[in-house]
Amino acid sequence: MNILYVASEAMPFSASGGLADVAGSLPAAINRKGHDCRVVIPLYKNMRPELRASLTPLTSITVDVAWRKQYCGILTTIYNGVVYYFIDNEYYFSGNTPYTSDPRWDIEKFAFFARAALSVLPNLDFRPDIIHCHDWQASLIPVFLHSTFATNPFYSQTKTIMTIHNLKFQGVWDIDLFKYNTALPDYMFTADKLEFHYNANMLKGGLVYADYITTVSETYAEEIKYPFFGEQLDGLLRSRAASLRGIVNGIDYNVFDPNKDESIFAEFNSGNFKKKKAVNKAKLQEELGLPVDENKYMIAIISRLTDQKGLDLVSYAMERICDENTQFVVIGTGDPKYENMFKHFQWRYPERVSANILYSDKLAHKLYAAADAMLMPSLFEPCGLTQLISLRYGTVPIVRETGGLKDTVQPYNEFDGTGTGFSFANYNGDEMLGVINYSKHIFFNHRDQWDKMVKRGMEADFSWNSSACQYEGMYNWMLNW
Repeated sequence: MNILYVASEAMPFSASGGLADVAGSLPAAINRKGHDCRVVIPLYKNMRPELRASLTPLTSITVDVAWRKQYCGILTTIYNGVVYYFIDNEYYFSGNTPYTSDPRWDIEKFAFFARAALSVLPNLDFRPDIIHCHDWQASLIPVFLHSTFATNPFYSQTKTIMTIHNLKFQGVWDIDLFKYNTALPDYMFTADKLEFHYNANMLKGGLVYADYITTVSETYAEEIKYPFFGEQLDGLLRSRAASLRGIVNGIDYNVFDPNKDESIFAEFNSGNFKKKKAVNKAKLQEELGLPVDENKYMIAIISRLTDQKGLDLVSYAMERICDENTQFVVIGTGDPKYENMFKHFQWRYPERVSANILYSDKLAHKLYAAADAMLMPSLFEPCGLTQLISLRYGTVPIVRETGGLKDTVQPYNEFDGTGTGFSFANYNGDEMLGVINYSKHIFFNHRDQWDKMVKRGMEADFSWNSSACQYEGMYNWMLNW
């Protein structure tokens, strides 16, 4: 099969979140099964110089953008066995980040990107059987294939998949702006197509016109059919329920491997984690200025500091979480109210709380290797990668039962000795605190059971192998329907 992935970011070329991990890992996993998977992403100005130096120019074209034409350069490279194509246009992609604070500009930019991604295909030695579009930034591709490119025989056999990574972000602006930037026909701006509360919605267009829809966990695929999680698209998703499924993301086990991770203080595996995690904990405590004591219960948060991540629950319970036997280490940036909340508790309890208001990949790896537990009390979480990395590094997740957190963390059962973490169901601070206290009880009073749980988590398989098999089966099924 020939599969083309279209995304706004992909590791290692550009990244701001989990989308980049998927676009950088899934194509390689499918390729290893004997298929030809390629990726189209924008060429951003801030790409690392050594990566930019590896790019080879292919050709250039002009792309119609409403009444005007825009230059579109095409560059390529091969990374991890996958061919990457880069859309080069300095007018749109000269910023230092993939996204800006101006939604109107981002909508225009990614409308151009979707059209350019389709326009360059006839100039490449590659005809995709399936175009796999990721999130709202690529969601106009199915729309253009049913309008602007509908009569072009090159695309006549091509099918499309739309993957939702986070339904909260949709690309919504007024209809006149969309018409100006896309030249789409008027009939597409109706309530059953792109119209959305008197505006236009890019993601909605992709969900209407794509042949199939996926999202990044089975539970999230069910949740988004209901109003609380559906972000006002739940009716559309219910109507397309027969063409919607969830496949949980994986992580790259070459990148996240505690037995070969040069970023951590002491490498370890499921056979020797007990002694080696203690070394990592002691070294990190020393680096962060916390008391060096392997018997302290170290709880970690590695996250964007936003409401979605359940940090209002943490704020409510923080005074009771941080007892004299607990150390709480945070890495992340985001909403100032949460940044300041963690700074306050570090000031109040300097021997118990370490607030690292930054993002450092190296420090994050050290914390994964050192912490005893990872707290993720999210309001919603389409998939989540932090809990998967935590399991890989022997750090026990404490999660709310939502989205991918529910699908990937099996709650501990002390009676039959199963489970890989702890979970709570309701979005409630006292319920979260109760589960944290229960985890402390197991850690301090039943350490043998705790260690067995750590071992089960480390030996669980959340690599891309399982997810890639499910995607491969779906692609085969689509081409044969």
